[in-house]
Amino acid sequence: MPLPTVAIVGRPNVGKSTLFNRLVGKRIALVDDRPGVTRDRREGDATLLGMDFRVFDTAGFEDEDPASLPGRMRRQTEAAVREADVALFLIDAREGVTPLDEEIANWLRAEDAPVIVAANKAEGRQGEAGRMEAYALGLGEPIAISAEHGEGVVDLFESLRPFLEREEVEPEPEEDLESNDRPLHIAVVGRPNAGKSTLVNKMLGEERMITGPEAGITRDSIALDWQWASPDGTVREVRLVDTAGLRKRAKVDDKLERLSAADTRRSIDMAEVVVLLLDATRGLEAQDLRIADEVVDEGRCLLIALNKWDVAEHASSLFNGVKAALEEGLSQLKGVPVLTVSAKTGKGIDQILKAAFELRASWNRRVTTGELNRWFERAVENNPPPAPGGKRIKLRYITQIKSRPPTFVVFGSRVDQLPESYRRYLLNSMRRDLELGPVPLRMSMRSPKNPFDR
Repeated sequence: MPLPTVAIVGRPNVGKSTLFNRLVGKRIALVDDRPGVTRDRREGDATLLGMDFRVFDTAGFEDEDPASLPGRMRRQTEAAVREADVALFLIDAREGVTPLDEEIANWLRAEDAPVIVAANKAEGRQGEAGRMEAYALGLGEPIAISAEHGEGVVDLFESLRPFLEREEVEPEPEEDLESNDRPLHIAVVGRPNAGKSTLVNKMLGEERMITGPEAGITRDSIALDWQWASPDGTVREVRLVDTAGLRKRAKVDDKLERLSAADTRRSIDMAEVVVLLLDATRGLEAQDLRIADEVVDEGRCLLIALNKWDVAEHASSLFNGVKAALEEGLSQLKGVPVLTVSAKTGKGIDQILKAAFELRASWNRRVTTGELNRWFERAVENNPPPAPGGKRIKLRYITQIKSRPPTFVVFGSRVDQLPESYRRYLLNSMRRDLELGPVPLRMSMRSPKNPFDR
């Protein structure tokens, strides 16, 4: 049974994201003193005194032209309230009720969702006057809370409980799913204005993310659960993450942009497959290679998608140029898939998802010890390790210690003298001969302990 839902709404800078973070128990949403930090609506699983529900953090409600960025943010807030079981309307208890609060109250009265008014920033007695003012909104008895300090939790629980409590159903036992049957965690990253949010919206089939010509609209990394219906009729579970654009670090001088970039890098850490979206009208730039390098260093599967392919000029030479630049600039991982897509029309989305599932299957793969060592013997025989100073380096056997990404340990004597070029030879041979595909591989060297070392 799906969890009941709560949408946190209010004007900018009343503490919606702070309350969201407290309810989900993590610092997920970006928080800053300036208003308008949150733009897209964010979702998370929350727990309050043992009561579980799903919570939406929304953008600050502003009275602006619907075509403007604040107007598009407002549409996302309205959509969240229509989906929710209850709206939690936050006001700033220190500032009291403002004309914009009154406008929001009028809008909420016209919606179907029940409304709870919470006067936030009401630490001690500072916000009592603001809480009393909130009675004039005509939405019932306001409760006093402090999202920052965790005060008013019991009152919030008692107010939400009538709308969220449901009959408990005995949960069905979870199946022990193989890694390849679990939802695919895929993050879409790239430079600002590459079309990441437009692509995510096209995948979902709805205007879930705010898009527009302005660069840097997305600030938070937004994770969404989605089902992909593949062309062969199979339905696959996907956890899709839209991220903020990554610019060159030297150009980032704003605190909020630094927070957004850190949020994007956390999303890369948590992903299984990372789609690096390029703007085909601009080609491959140095910052794209830096992002790709970061993804591979984190051990995540990398997939390159050339967006805006429907309007790209000299398509064939552009495609070949990108592949050649990747081969040269991303030397530690050859054969990274390069696909073309149009976020506007949806062309190429199925190919991206198909390639992403195939990459994850290789990333999850475990090679049997027997198969691994048969390959190892052939590889060492075909190209024996060097003998620095006339002393042979003996490589005895190899074992896989984990997957995600596939990680191997080679045992032998004097392995500390083995050159990096030979380790790369082993990795490239393994990727080719064992058909591990273009996924990151890890390999370390160990010598058996010598009992006479002491």
